[in-house]
Amino acid sequence: MAGVRQSAVTTLPTIIRSLRKEPLKPQNHSLPSLRRAFSLYDQINLIDQVPDDTLRFQGYTDTGFTVNGVEYEGSLLCVGNLLLSFKANKFSDINAKSLSLFQIIRPIPEILIVGCGRYIQPVHPELRQFVRSTGMKLEAVDSRNAASTYNILNEEGRIVAAALLPYGVSS
Repeated sequence: MAGVRQSAVTTLPTIIRSLRKEPLKPQNHSLPSLRRAFSLYDQINLIDQVPDDTLRFQGYTDTGFTVNGVEYEGSLLCVGNLLLSFKANKFSDINAKSLSLFQIIRPIPEILIVGCGRYIQPVHPELRQFVRSTGMKLEAVDSRNAASTYNILNEEGRIVAAALLPYGVSS
C-alpha cells in the first residue's frame, strides 16, 4: 500500500506540470439527432421529409452553438428558420424588452423555449406574463435541452421560437 502511495506522490507533480502546459480547448458537444433516432422505423419516419433548409442545432460549446454547420458565438434568438444574434449575456437579460420582437412577429410561435445556460433558472413573473400576453407558451430549460427541443419541434413543422444563452452561462 505504501508503494502505491509513493508512486502517486511522485507522479502527481509531473501530471500537474503537463496539464499546465496545455491550454484548455473548448469542447464542442454534439446534440442527438432525431433523424438517427428514427432511422430504424422507416414506416413511421416523418422526419426524413424535413426540408434541407430547416434550422438545426448540431452542437454547443460554453460560448456558443453550431447551427447547420456554422459556429455562432454568444446568445441566439430563433423563430422558425430565422436565426438572430441576441444581446442577452445572462438570464436576467431575457425580459420583455429583449423579446419585444414577439409583439409584432406573425405567425405567433406556439412556444418560446428559453435556454437558461448551464442550469435551469426560475422565470420572473413579468417575463412569464409578457410571453403569455403574446399568445405563446413558455418553457425554460438548460440550453442543451432547449436546442434539442427546438430541433424536434421545428423538424415536426411546428412554429417554435427559442432564446438561447450559451451553455457556459451559469447565472
